[in-house]
Amino acid sequence: MPDDVGAGAWYRNWTDVPDSPWADRPQPEGNRAYRTLTYERDGRIARITFNRPEQGNAITPDTPHDLARAVERADLDPRVHVILLSGRGKGFCGGYDLSMFAEQSFVVRGGSDDVAGTVVDPVVQGRNHNPAQTWDPMIDYAMMSRFNRGFASLLQANKPTVAKLHGFAVAGGSDIALFADQIICADDTKIGYPPTRVWGIPAAGMWAHRLGDQRAKRLLFTGDCITGKQAVEWGLAVESCPADELDERTEEFVARIARMPVNQLMMAKLALNSALYQQGIANSGMISTVFDGIARHTREGYAFQTRAAAAGFRATVRERDEPFGDHKRDRSGQ
Repeated sequence: MPDDVGAGAWYRNWTDVPDSPWADRPQPEGNRAYRTLTYERDGRIARITFNRPEQGNAITPDTPHDLARAVERADLDPRVHVILLSGRGKGFCGGYDLSMFAEQSFVVRGGSDDVAGTVVDPVVQGRNHNPAQTWDPMIDYAMMSRFNRGFASLLQANKPTVAKLHGFAVAGGSDIALFADQIICADDTKIGYPPTRVWGIPAAGMWAHRLGDQRAKRLLFTGDCITGKQAVEWGLAVESCPADELDERTEEFVARIARMPVNQLMMAKLALNSALYQQGIANSGMISTVFDGIARHTREGYAFQTRAAAAGFRATVRERDEPFGDHKRDRSGQ
């Protein structure tokens, strides 16, 4: 029988109980800056923050690797109870950096050399996206499935993950958010996947699992977006509030989760995730990733890519969205 039977003893962290396995062991590093985001442990909360505000926190080839490493850092730290993901600047994440992917044929400046000569080498991927050459879908899948794998770390982590959305969480940014266990957002947050209008299918394959069949189709058949307030009404987010209250409400929410014992949180998440896996989320992600590649290599997809290279992605996105009457709401460029 444990000798620690004082009032509220079950609220202690793993490392603070008598005979803790971590007794006299050093604490893991609490802060780390990555290329696209920052990591900070704040008591029982791990804070992962996208850190490319001038670019709308747009996704680069570094983003999935950075996110996966930061999530793993939090998951392994016994002092962390909950992982909070957010974005600096005007929005959460505006999707893939089209100035890199659409305009410049996957040219990456100042990136790591550890992928040179591999199947995910940006030069290789650029050549595979050349409309004048034969497209190999499995070279494409090798790249996009690894983006997906990095984002899915939010779902696969043992500990709860919370995404705080403000401004915009669109295109690939919505893929990332939908992998989080809980979404809390500002009422006016723009959430959706406009690239289903041309040049994209949400590779994560999470929309139907999070929203159900009809509402997911309602968004993906049109490329329309919903607000944070609508996201709560539709069951996509757990809570929304005025933008100026988002920080306070989020802190209250994650603090409540952080009070729970780590092992209770892990067991609850693993038990509930088993239902998602039974729904076939891995299969949904595989199929959606293949179709995303196909969408970028149709006649229409090539037309969009060629136009973006000539006119710039912002102008091309405006041309894409003007017929739907919502291009003025697109603050992210996606």
